[in-house]
Amino acid sequence: MFVPLDGHQTTLTKLAIADDSYYAALLGREGTDVAESHLDGKTHALVQLGSLVAIDATSPGYMWSVERARRSGATDDEIVGCLIAALPAVGVANVVAAAPKLALALGYDVTSALESDGLIDPE
Repeated sequence: MFVPLDGHQTTLTKLAIADDSYYAALLGREGTDVAESHLDGKTHALVQLGSLVAIDATSPGYMWSVERARRSGATDDEIVGCLIAALPAVGVANVVAAAPKLALALGYDVTSALESDGLIDPE
């Protein structure tokens, strides 16, 4: 007996079987992934930031995601809050590694601030 799938079940099936056309549609045009996620733009952008923490992304990835989050209405406090939200899942080491990268994407240089306060030696 055939049981029709609900929306989330169809989505999970397409993701699980690596449906090339589905992935291509999600990655092909900005905004498609937001619509398919069923999240508002700001939440979607903040989830992406949390994901960057989990994968130990490079600084340029943070810059792009911070810009997207700001365009979606996220405040800098909400953006930094992604580190706090991710902490229990990804651990202290990932958050420590992510903090300076996220700070730079927000226009704040943690290292310079620590050096000017005498908390670390610049050499």
